[in-house]
Amino acid sequence: MPYPMIVLLAGVWGQAIPDVVVDKQQEVFQRLWAEDFEWRFAELPTNGRVAEHRTPYSGYIYPDTARGTASILRKYDKALNGGGSPATIHEQRDTSQTGPTSRSQAGRGLFGRMFARRSRGVPYWYGHCNGWTAAAMRHAEPQRSVTRNGVEFTPADIKGLLAEIYIYNEHIVLGGDQYRMNPGTFHAIIANWLGRGEHPMAMEADPGSEKWNYPIHKFATTSTQRGRNQVEVRMTIVYAKYSDREHQRSPRIEGKKHFHYALNLDDTGAIVGGHWYRGSSRIDMLWMPLQPKASGKPGNERGNPHVNVDEVLAIWRDSVPKDVRTAWLIADPAPLDRVHEVGQVANMSPVQEPAKIAEAGDDMVVAAAYEEQAGAAASDPDRSE
Repeated sequence: MPYPMIVLLAGVWGQAIPDVVVDKQQEVFQRLWAEDFEWRFAELPTNGRVAEHRTPYSGYIYPDTARGTASILRKYDKALNGGGSPATIHEQRDTSQTGPTSRSQAGRGLFGRMFARRSRGVPYWYGHCNGWTAAAMRHAEPQRSVTRNGVEFTPADIKGLLAEIYIYNEHIVLGGDQYRMNPGTFHAIIANWLGRGEHPMAMEADPGSEKWNYPIHKFATTSTQRGRNQVEVRMTIVYAKYSDREHQRSPRIEGKKHFHYALNLDDTGAIVGGHWYRGSSRIDMLWMPLQPKASGKPGNERGNPHVNVDEVLAIWRDSVPKDVRTAWLIADPAPLDRVHEVGQVANMSPVQEPAKIAEAGDDMVVAAAYEEQAGAAASDPDRSE
C-alpha cells in the first residue's frame, strides 16, 4: 500500500479525547501542582524518572490467602490497642469474608471490585498490592526500628502498616478503569507527571479480571513523524515489582512494559487522540494515591477502624531521617509531611498546601463521553475508527 494511503487511513483511526478528560487533567494538575497540564507533544519530555533516592521500594502484597497483614497487626494490637486483638480480628475477617459480587454492591472506591468477595473462595491475587504501591510512592523506605510501649516495629513491620492504611484509601483515577484508555491521554499523563514533575505514578497493569498494581518510576520514548498531524511513538515504562516477602531492606526488583501507538495532533501540536498499534502493551488504569485518611472516615470508609493512621505515620517518621523525608516531595502531602522551603529542593514541585480536592472528573461521566463518541462514529458512514 503506498505511503500516502497509510497516512490517510491512520489520520482517521482511533478516538478523539473528550473535553471532559481534558478538563479533568487540567483540574487535577492545577490543584496538585499549580501548573497547567501540557498537551502539546513537542513541549512534553521524551523521557523522565524520579530521583534515584526516591525510587519506590519493592514491597510485599500481603495476599488475602495468607491473612493479609494480620501478623503485623498482632504487634500493633499489643502495642497500641491495650493487648487485645481488634485490628487483627478485623483484618482476618476482611481477608476471608464472602459478600458482594457486583461493582455497585462492593461499594464506592477505586478498588471496590477488587475486594468483592465471592462465595467460591478468595482468589489468589487478592491482597494489598495497591496499598504497597501507594505507600512506596508516598513514603521513603523505613530505615530503623521504632518502639512503642515496649513493642519493637522493624522496618519490615512499618512497611506492612503503611500498606494497611492505604489499601482502601482515597485515590484519583487519572485515566482508564471504566473506559479503554486513549493513547493520547496515556502519553500526556505519563509525560506530565513523570516527565515534568518527576513524580511516580501508579498503574493497574493488566486489563481483565485480575488487578495488579505497581508504581511507575521511569519512562523513555522515541517518535517518528507520520504526516503533518500524526506521530508514531514507542514508549517503555519501568516500574517496581513486589517482593516474595517483606524485607527489612527491600531489594530493587523492576519490570518493564513496552507501548506502541500513534498520536493525532491538532494544528497547534496538541495531542487530541490516537490509536494503539497491534502488539502494544496495554494497561487498565493510571491512578494517584492521596494522603491517608482516618480509618473508617470519609476517604477511607473501609479502612481498618482499629488502626490509627496518624500513629502509623508517626512510627514511619521516627524510622526515617528528617533530611530524607523533606527531600521526598509528593502530591497531596499529609500536613506534617509538607515541605515549606520547596524552592530550595526542586524547580517544579507539587503544591504543599493543597486545596480540598473535589471529585476530579467522575469516571462514569468520562466513560459515557467515550461511549457517546463511539456511537456517533458508528452512525457516521464517512468516519473510520
